[in-house]
Amino acid sequence: MIVAVIDGMGGGIGAQIVDQLRQELPLEIDILALGANAVATQKMMQARASRGASGENAIRISIGLADFILAPIGVVIPSSMMGEITPGIAEAVAGASGRKLLLPINQPHFEIIGIEWKALTKQISAAIEVIRQTLEG
Repeated sequence: MIVAVIDGMGGGIGAQIVDQLRQELPLEIDILALGANAVATQKMMQARASRGASGENAIRISIGLADFILAPIGVVIPSSMMGEITPGIAEAVAGASGRKLLLPINQPHFEIIGIEWKALTKQISAAIEVIRQTLEG
């Protein structure tokens, strides 16, 4: 099973996701770190992703390999993450066949209404539980 983790900017959220995935799921899960930039990819690789790639083309090509896509919701919104999420990245992620587990993290230019605020670690754990249930089912 392949879980793609996508992040941009400094890669802090992606690194947290990868770290929790490694702690909570079997080691044979292939974690694919896809960064909108090299810094984000590097952070996720330091958190023990299996492999990684950076940039729009890498994301557009690699996203089709994933069974699950775990990322902040901004990855499907063009120009989010301070403009790092291009229309091509947003379209590729939204159109990918893998199951998308998107974390409801607000961006300066949009706000998600009607969702109860939870700590990031709890959001990530909830997403990991969906993956775990699939593994067990």
